[in-house]
Amino acid sequence: MTAPTGHLPELAAAVLQPGFVGTTPPPWVCRWLGEGLGAVVLFARNVVDPAQVAALTATLRAERPDVIVAIDEEAGDVTRIESVHGSSRPGNFALGAVDDPTLTEAVARDLGVELAEAGVTLNYAPDADVNSNPENPVIGVRSFGADPALVARHTVAWVRGLQAGGVAACAKHFPGHGDTRVDSHHDLPRIIADRDRLDACELAPFRAAVAAGVQAVMTGHLLVPALDPHLPATLSQRILGGLLRDEMGFSGVVVTDAVEMRAVADRYGFAGAAVRALAAGADAICIGGERADEQSARELRDAIVAAVVSGELPEERLAEAAKRVGQLAAWTVAARGSRAGTPHGGSDVGLVAARRAVRVTTTPGGRATLPLTHSAYVVEFEPPRNIAIGAETPWGIGAPLGGLLPGTTTVRYAEPDVPADPGAAAGDRPLVLVVRDLHRHHWMRAAVQRALAARPDAIVVELGVPELVTGAVHLATHSGTRASGQAAAEVLTGRAR
Repeated sequence: MTAPTGHLPELAAAVLQPGFVGTTPPPWVCRWLGEGLGAVVLFARNVVDPAQVAALTATLRAERPDVIVAIDEEAGDVTRIESVHGSSRPGNFALGAVDDPTLTEAVARDLGVELAEAGVTLNYAPDADVNSNPENPVIGVRSFGADPALVARHTVAWVRGLQAGGVAACAKHFPGHGDTRVDSHHDLPRIIADRDRLDACELAPFRAAVAAGVQAVMTGHLLVPALDPHLPATLSQRILGGLLRDEMGFSGVVVTDAVEMRAVADRYGFAGAAVRALAAGADAICIGGERADEQSARELRDAIVAAVVSGELPEERLAEAAKRVGQLAAWTVAARGSRAGTPHGGSDVGLVAARRAVRVTTTPGGRATLPLTHSAYVVEFEPPRNIAIGAETPWGIGAPLGGLLPGTTTVRYAEPDVPADPGAAAGDRPLVLVVRDLHRHHWMRAAVQRALAARPDAIVVELGVPELVTGAVHLATHSGTRASGQAAAEVLTGRAR
């Protein structure tokens, strides 16, 4: 029997969450909102400042008052709303290092209020992954840490804080992207763990998030043979239906990670992955940063309609997904209406958290090195950036340190352009070596070793995961954000608060 097609395009549009290019909504997005489009997602390319984002979202709501406006804002190294200057908050790993859930909730609530003021209603955060593999190339400081219980309690705090601020939270990347060596933007990661290990580690933060009332869960493009030996989580009914819905009791919206990511698109096709995800139990299809045009959205909409007509995707499943998206939209409208009298976001709580996250390790001979009292020579080693962070977001400590110590010089090296002695030009000035995930990059370790051999008094500042502590003075910020750079500069100069 052939299903009727008259209402199917509207149902198909309701489950899409496309991105677009520009700082104002293009005509096709406005038109689609009138034709059933349920959501859009904002990226750094759409953001100039809060006032501009508020104007953009107001234009969207003029077309559809209950449109879900999503953003991928982790309030750390992954930032969209502050991509121009870097985040004023330190990110999950720093919050985990402090391990004060009350502080985590305050940071998330402050972010939620700020996003809500700009008209954002769904945030693809928090990252609930347990970073149990220090070689992970894509999670790292995006996680609260390597301990499942710590990650669970801070995931709960983040969810509560963000949603108290008026924005729906979305725990990701289910069932857990922490124990991988592969970035799912490029290929399909495989999680080799038995069910007992998954329950004790990867799944614990997601269970906690569901219990805390998280409004959405984002799938990870991950093959987890202990849960489904054949299909990645995004396309697996066993994982989305059997585990997340039936076993964990999650009743909110399941949104996919960007469906154009190669982990699924290379194997099942761009449209094929979207259809399979919906059939497996996903409710919303995120079209991320790489396919941001009407043609891509139309390709998915038409493929979903065709799949219903052919019987590949039951119409009841599509209708169920659209209904859940509508329920989330209603939640966001109610949350926006309840915000009257709420204090403004953008307080200094992020900088407070960044300051509390700094850890200094010194040898007896290195203690006299601090504080720095005159201009320094800063060498920043830049590793390849993963696509989640983006190339546009600034990082480092050179700028804030220069603000406190005028005359400070900053140079930046990436592989393979590192000189034999990276600190040779420092002369007799204090030498500061800034690294990110030193343990993961052989070229960076070799360069730091050469610099320390020539200047044993050099200070090492780690802005990533401090798995490898080296140098007479080692300062770990647990984050590479603007707030963390400022906090590090204050400690180096003896002005920590």
